[in-house]
Amino acid sequence: MNNSYFAPHGGHPDQTQLLTDRAIFTDAYAVIPKGTMRDITTSFLPFWESTRLWVISRPLSGFAETFSQYIMEVSPGGGSDRPETDPDAEGVLFVVDGTATLVADGETHSLTPGGYAYLPPSCPWTLRNTSGEPLRFHWIRKAYVPVEGLDKPDVLILNENDIAPTEMPGTDGKWATTRFVDPADMRHDMHVTVVTFEPGAVIPFLETHVMEHGLYVLEGKAVYRLNNDWVEVEAGDYMWLRAFCPQACYAGGPGKFRYLLYKDVNRHMPLRLGG
Repeated sequence: MNNSYFAPHGGHPDQTQLLTDRAIFTDAYAVIPKGTMRDITTSFLPFWESTRLWVISRPLSGFAETFSQYIMEVSPGGGSDRPETDPDAEGVLFVVDGTATLVADGETHSLTPGGYAYLPPSCPWTLRNTSGEPLRFHWIRKAYVPVEGLDKPDVLILNENDIAPTEMPGTDGKWATTRFVDPADMRHDMHVTVVTFEPGAVIPFLETHVMEHGLYVLEGKAVYRLNNDWVEVEAGDYMWLRAFCPQACYAGGPGKFRYLLYKDVNRHMPLRLGG
């Protein structure tokens, strides 16, 4: 099975384009459309060569609280021998375009589209684009929450195209989730999955739960219910949903609607603000 993945390419609109767009920023949710990911909205990082990125989530009062998410663009020959500067940060990489050469814990891996890597805190890793084409991938970072009696998770290197999706009960396979981590593995405090809806499939109730979400649309289009609003989203758009933000979805077709999903899991709630 080979899946399709949208990746931003930057660029800049000309002076004839209308200023109106679908960008929304509220205390409960945000929608960052693909049209906002232009050359002038990129950032750069220390120790990364020939690399730019779009920051689509970061810890911020009234915004994301548990994670950051980047879309990285690495030119041929670029990359980093010191990619992560925070020893407490765990990371997930998900490749949407090109090929990454990843060295993690001394093992070399080639990540192609659909490639997934989980990198535990303090894990030594490097990443290079040794191909002749640009490399684009998502990098999700979270401060790992250790628990006494539980080891840190191991490095995981997988590819979505090699994993059978898990069908949601009672949906006849119209709503399914591709899981990279065993949900019963309590060592993990975040899950990054790929969710797939067939045309016409729905989330049939307003989900309201403790998990914070980041959703990047990989393929297709849908109408998403976010708090009190229905918004249209398509491949390349990003949504952030605060914990307990009501959410539902209708996949209108004509093709599949698929997104990369982040959520925080498997930990007690901190009982002190900032904890």
